[in-house]
Amino acid sequence: MVDQLQRNLQADMSMRGEVIHYDEAQGFGFISGSDGNRYTFRREDLRPVFAVSKGASVEFRDTGGQARAVSPVSAEATPTPASLTATPIATPTTAPAPRRYGRDAVAGAPAAIGLWGAFRNAITVNHVNFRDRATRKEYWGFCLFWLLFFSAGLVITLFLDDSSGNFDMGSDLPAFSVGFAALFILATFLPGLAVTIRRIHDIGLAGWFYLLVFLPYVGWLIILVFALIPSQKRENRWGPAPAGAGG
Repeated sequence: MVDQLQRNLQADMSMRGEVIHYDEAQGFGFISGSDGNRYTFRREDLRPVFAVSKGASVEFRDTGGQARAVSPVSAEATPTPASLTATPIATPTTAPAPRRYGRDAVAGAPAAIGLWGAFRNAITVNHVNFRDRATRKEYWGFCLFWLLFFSAGLVITLFLDDSSGNFDMGSDLPAFSVGFAALFILATFLPGLAVTIRRIHDIGLAGWFYLLVFLPYVGWLIILVFALIPSQKRENRWGPAPAGAGG
């Protein structure tokens, strides 16, 4: 009777020891107790479940050579989860890059561009882009530099014609200026058509409305009105609202 009470008392008392082996894959290991005996334990005996390593100091209850309720001796032995010790991710302070769209996205050009950038993109990456949208700023930027280059080229070629005597009585046509005008208009026809159609898309209309330009007397006025209407500030069937929509 006394021996049974002593065994029950020992079973209720915690013992300290040191982990001498633990197989994580098998969930099985050994503890060297402070009484000099060796005790086995399993993964399900860990209370609470913690990462077991060789040499870790633990507390447990002896139940006839089997260690139960195995727990770390102190908070120092309790491994802190990696999620609590990891360096917190810094919140980026820089603003995200502006969204790109259309052929500008492929070429890596920013969606929000200046007047010169609008002209440059219209004659390079977007010269045959009839699918996307163009803001008023893009359209009028193209028109501005088209007019400046055409005027400068015409002045130069007119001076060349005058120096060559092409304006003298009985001479042929002013070849330099006529040739320049024809080549310049031909080279910029597709880019100009494309940017106009994209401008019409930007206000929510189909590009076929460009054909209104062929209406006698008023066709060009209709296209001018289209070019002056602000951008739709929402996504439409030709793409999302460009950066700077309304400009």
